[in-house]
Amino acid sequence: MAVNTSPESPLPVGEVSRLIGGWIDRLGAVWVEGQITQLSRRPGAGVVFLTLRDPSYDISVSVTCYRQVFDAVADVVSEGARVVVLAKPEWYAPRGQLSLRAAEIRPVGVGELLARLEQLKKALTREGLFAPERKKPLPFLPQLIGLVCGRASAAERDVLENARHRWPAVRFEVRNVAVQGVHAVPQVVQAVKELDAIEDVDVIIVARGGGSVEDLLPFSDEQLIRTVAECRTPVVSAIGHEPDNPLLDHVADLRASTPTDAAKKVVPDVGEEYERVRLLRDRARRCVAALVEREERGLAHALARPSIEDPHRMIDERADHVADLLDRGRRCLRHQLDRADSELTHTRARVVALSPAATLKRGYAVLQKTDGHAVRDPGEVAPGEALRARVSEGEFSVRVDT
Repeated sequence: MAVNTSPESPLPVGEVSRLIGGWIDRLGAVWVEGQITQLSRRPGAGVVFLTLRDPSYDISVSVTCYRQVFDAVADVVSEGARVVVLAKPEWYAPRGQLSLRAAEIRPVGVGELLARLEQLKKALTREGLFAPERKKPLPFLPQLIGLVCGRASAAERDVLENARHRWPAVRFEVRNVAVQGVHAVPQVVQAVKELDAIEDVDVIIVARGGGSVEDLLPFSDEQLIRTVAECRTPVVSAIGHEPDNPLLDHVADLRASTPTDAAKKVVPDVGEEYERVRLLRDRARRCVAALVEREERGLAHALARPSIEDPHRMIDERADHVADLLDRGRRCLRHQLDRADSELTHTRARVVALSPAATLKRGYAVLQKTDGHAVRDPGEVAPGEALRARVSEGEFSVRVDT
């Protein structure tokens, strides 16, 4: 419960310590898991002092227990071991210190650790952290490689020597960290974040030699897995040997069986690349030569055709044919014109023969009334009526006689 205080009515330090102790006492006994980082067993002392640390975070708490409680597990528990403790929180008011009074200590066995890792693996798989589509491709030729490994370790030597042997110009940004123990997780996480923040780093290798399941536990820590999943830079996992399979292998963009294998997969071999370039160049030269040869054969075959070898022969053959057609056309046209002329002459003769002018030339005349109508019947005129007579050479007036 909150306590009402003010600058005018503050609580004494002793009262604050007493209240804290009361709050802690109400918590009761709890099961706590952690890793033993310090162990103090003084000869003849009835109390054993331990420091229990959370491997994923930089948090520790003091633990005390009676000697007989620790003696029950003394043969299987030592510094670095993971344990589960049934303890009651205690507040030491004079010094303002929190500690745990352990009533039972249980070592965490390998089988239990593997079961927990399997549960964590399934949970992260459901979140999609291990999905193949999240994997980022590695650059063909990295200029700067980030390396996270133990100080002066065989893993560091294997990666550096093999990478520089394959491509001497490659550069490394190395972060030496603890690769086992209680400080491994925070140091590896910090190193990965630092390298990921460097723009020039093209790929990050997290390397460690082989070890027991307990030694490789930091590389299955959930905090480290999520940190790697959030990296913008491709990450290569090179932890242990072929049988080792920490969760880092699943979230990394590429898994290498060993640190040496990581160097081979990340850095191309300069000799192999030169040989590959030479083979590709020879293959390209052969392809071009074959293409040119094929085109030359096609061109020679085309030039050997009669139409290409003597292109005017076809024109000459067609010219004779065109001349024949032209003569035939002229003859047909002349025949058509002659026939049309003959028909026109005959038609003209018939027209002339039937023309009234021809009749008039033979001595006939046409009588017309004053209104222009031709007289065809004597009954159409009256005695004394004036008419006009039309002859071949002209016309004149006449009068009807009775």
